[in-house]
Amino acid sequence: MANTGYNPFENAQMQFDGVAEAIGLDSGMREFLRQPMKEYHVSIPVKMDDGTTKTFKGFRIRHNDARGPGKGGIRFHPDETVDTVRALSMWMTWKCAVADIPLGGGKGGIICDPRIMSAGEQERLCRGYIRALYNNVGPFSDVPAPDVMTNNQHMLWMLDEYEAIMGARFPGMITGKPVGMGGSLGRTEATGYGVIYTLKDLLRLMNIPVSDTTASIQGFGNVAEYAALMYTSLGGKVTAVSCWDNGDKVAYTFKKTDGLNIPELTRIKDRFGSIDKEKAKLLGCEILAGDEWLKQDVDILIPCALENQITPAVFGSISRNVKVICEGANGPTTPDCDPLIKDRGIIMLPDFLCNAGGVTCSYFEQVQCNMNYFWDKTEVLEKLEHKMTEAFRAVYNLAKEKNIYMRDAAYMIAINRVAEAVKLRGWVTTANN
Repeated sequence: MANTGYNPFENAQMQFDGVAEAIGLDSGMREFLRQPMKEYHVSIPVKMDDGTTKTFKGFRIRHNDARGPGKGGIRFHPDETVDTVRALSMWMTWKCAVADIPLGGGKGGIICDPRIMSAGEQERLCRGYIRALYNNVGPFSDVPAPDVMTNNQHMLWMLDEYEAIMGARFPGMITGKPVGMGGSLGRTEATGYGVIYTLKDLLRLMNIPVSDTTASIQGFGNVAEYAALMYTSLGGKVTAVSCWDNGDKVAYTFKKTDGLNIPELTRIKDRFGSIDKEKAKLLGCEILAGDEWLKQDVDILIPCALENQITPAVFGSISRNVKVICEGANGPTTPDCDPLIKDRGIIMLPDFLCNAGGVTCSYFEQVQCNMNYFWDKTEVLEKLEHKMTEAFRAVYNLAKEKNIYMRDAAYMIAINRVAEAVKLRGWVTTANN
């Protein structure tokens, strides 16, 4: 979706191809895994509040479900593209596999701008999307969830439409629902907390106290907000946050050298993650250009917005003091920038490991719904930290053992797990079968 000249699906395939070559993956398996298994493109007519009918383009793509039902969010965005959805579905496959949860990779999207749509128009769009796709989603085939500019209310409308069509209750067909309506406690915080669980364990292994570090964050939506809250609760200092301004249609960076007060910033942001500039000034924030977040003299960069944000064109702006890049977003770093990051010795916590907390907690929600028994928040977050730490350790140990980049190590683990499931199912016959 980011207009940077990079195609996200080509990026995802490029990352896959490099690791597939390194691990000697059979050519037939490579060809199968580098493409989605199923794609659905739908047109959704919606009656608008002014009485006119507008048709929206929607997608649902399942990359691979050898390890379990497809799993992945649904994005609402005016710049959504089918290649973005393809890339995200592929990354979801690897994310579920590296986290070792029994789900596959899927993703959905609708080309729309919910910021300029009424609640009624959004509800009719959600219900129309499900009417177009109800045969292709469900608790045992493909389980959607919230993503960029979608929320628990959108998920509940979709669930209600699905259940109306099917004539029964299927709370496990979608995750990210409101608590009390099949949603899991801890789901709201899960992705952002998961980012910091991995970062915390990395810093521990590096013998660096979290309280001795500083960070700059791109984005201030759900993921960034909860990552910032947990990071600062552990003693870290966030000195800059960059986010989109819905009024000015441009991004700004909010900077405070002695540390931003994250709870105060959350109180002056809107539901799409935009921080009120004038109120931020009253909190002592310096207002800078949107890309300034990348140039801050900090220890850790945490991109939590859109894909293709860290490229060779901007890499030279990154401070020499940066030690870690922690990818809260999906695909924020382009493949041609990875060699530059390696050469500088920056440790990369790759997206499909680092931000797997969301899908892990979505899996917990699905499990709770299907057995109709719900855990308390402490239990959810304890299970989440255990899974995230376990996944991180596997990747970290392999990277150390083979002296390789952590993204490559994460891919090796994920691709091998998916390829083994495909082979055992007999979908692809390899030379070693």
